[in-house]
Amino acid sequence: MLTSLNALKRILVGRPFRTERAKAQPLPQRLALPVFSANALSSVAYSPDEILLTLALAGVAAVALSPLVGLAVMVVLLVIVASYRQSVHAYPSGGDYQIASENLGKNAGITVGSALMFDYVLTVAVSMSSAAHYVIAAFPALRGWQTTAAVAGVVILALLHLRGLRRGGRAVAIPTYAFVGLILLMCLVGFIQDMTGQLQLAPSAGLDIVPDAEFQAGLTGLAGALLVLRAFSTGAAALTGVETPAGNVQAFQPPRARNAATALLVLGVAATVMTMAVLYLARATRVHVVQVPAEQLRLNGGPLPADYLQTPVISQLAATVFDRGNVLFYLVLAATGLILVLASHSAFNAFPSLASILATDGFLPRQLRTRGDRLSYSNGVMALAGAALVLILIFDADVTKLIQLYVVGVFVSFTFSQLGMIKHFSRLIRSTPHKPIRRRMARSRVINLIGFIMTATVLVVVLVSKFVFGAWIAVAGILMLALIMYSIHRHYEQVAQELAVDENQPATALPSRVHAVILVSHVRKPVLRALAFARASRPSKLDAVIVDIDEEETKATLADWERYKIPVPITVLASPYRDTTVPIIEYIKNIRRDSPRDLVVVYIPEYVVGRWWEQLVHNQTALRIKTRLHFEPGVMVASVPWQLASSDAVRKYQEFP
Repeated sequence: MLTSLNALKRILVGRPFRTERAKAQPLPQRLALPVFSANALSSVAYSPDEILLTLALAGVAAVALSPLVGLAVMVVLLVIVASYRQSVHAYPSGGDYQIASENLGKNAGITVGSALMFDYVLTVAVSMSSAAHYVIAAFPALRGWQTTAAVAGVVILALLHLRGLRRGGRAVAIPTYAFVGLILLMCLVGFIQDMTGQLQLAPSAGLDIVPDAEFQAGLTGLAGALLVLRAFSTGAAALTGVETPAGNVQAFQPPRARNAATALLVLGVAATVMTMAVLYLARATRVHVVQVPAEQLRLNGGPLPADYLQTPVISQLAATVFDRGNVLFYLVLAATGLILVLASHSAFNAFPSLASILATDGFLPRQLRTRGDRLSYSNGVMALAGAALVLILIFDADVTKLIQLYVVGVFVSFTFSQLGMIKHFSRLIRSTPHKPIRRRMARSRVINLIGFIMTATVLVVVLVSKFVFGAWIAVAGILMLALIMYSIHRHYEQVAQELAVDENQPATALPSRVHAVILVSHVRKPVLRALAFARASRPSKLDAVIVDIDEEETKATLADWERYKIPVPITVLASPYRDTTVPIIEYIKNIRRDSPRDLVVVYIPEYVVGRWWEQLVHNQTALRIKTRLHFEPGVMVASVPWQLASSDAVRKYQEFP
């Protein structure tokens, strides 16, 4: 079984890489810009949809406000970009987690770390689900398979990362540039058609939107205001991933901070232009998208056809501007789907790296800090993939439902990061004597203060407007993860304190004597090997014990002991209830009670097997005894292996993997 699993691992993952291959070269600006912008730019594929379908709850008239809502989101985006441009110069070697931890303390760092990790999981779930919907839009015959497609995408991407897939260079840059170019081309052609009166209506323009019962009067009163805020907070998904260049400054070529700041500016401008252009065209072509098409859309006053398929906004715009079936239509959909996959790829790079940092700081299990065979953080990759798959399956790859959980984590990290930067600059201003430098720092602090006020306000809006629609799940998830991280950290601190060397106790202190005990069931080769090893260690006292489970077998073993003239005394332990473990534990406890300063070493012969089912029929008693003895102070367990013939195949495979 072990051989088969190792063979399967090599097929899926490949042969191990040497550690030297882990060193990554910095990227030139032309490659670093698209590589670290793919996550943020990918939100153009779904954030306009979410603004439109949220406003559609109040009818067609409310949808007309979508450009204004999008403009508000873009204003926040540009403010955050300006704020992070200050961060990259102050913290070129770290991101939000480091800023929060160093300036606001451990608890703030835990909060930011848990929020970012939850956000990365949602990035994969949302991006892959959205990519699956674009696949369906290109190939309607696959309708109903979006969840399967999203799951398959996550599994494939996880396997690629387990095989050592890097952050990428040209392989990521070319699709990102293609996406930006094709979206801008589509919007430019659409604008020209609109100005010349040639722009057609979208495929869904002929459908009527049925307002929700709560919004029959449109966007009036408190309910209408809350709906607009909800549309804004949902559209704020466009801001996810903006922090990526700030957290990867060391990946840029020198001057690193300046190049990262430039990348942030270009990213912000590109995302703003693309999002606003898409929303403008969606309004001009009268794109109608809703949360539940069968209930909220009508065709000529009647129900929709049974085969009606609602496709994403960009898909409808491409079909309107280029005509469905045109090669540019399929290129736009392919580029959009690919940029969403690249957003997930970015999360698969960021999540394991952050988990490794948190594990190094003692907030997550230390297994997450080490690299696997192919130099990827394998445990982090599998944790991310597993969590994303759970969300995709629970929400059936429904982007609208997943979006309700989104944004909370990223705005928590935004807010704490900006507050940390305010404190950072305040501390530096107090300790800097030169006025020109202080003035420059004061300007940066003002920018971060504006960023803090803006992000904190948006966070409140998100929580108020989306809490009952799913944001509470994100809040609960972040709090639960933060509590787990805090508990792990406290555990590691307690263990470190418990294991610290006592200065009053010499490091060379030795036990008074060593009392060795051999566990015997029958006189066979494994027992003789254990006896030989125990005698070679020259203990102060050496005993053998056998538990009397079956009187005839015990007599036979004692007879063999005498026949082979084994020079070690053997003690028979009574067991009236036919239990093996308890008499042995009591025997060891009596030794410790009589000689508390002695070290007791228990030698246990064990079989080394090569087939999974053999482990079920061997070593079970030894496992129970070892487990109990591990809780006894002053007792050591020495496992003496005996390799059965079936283990040869495993040994040879390990020698020649």
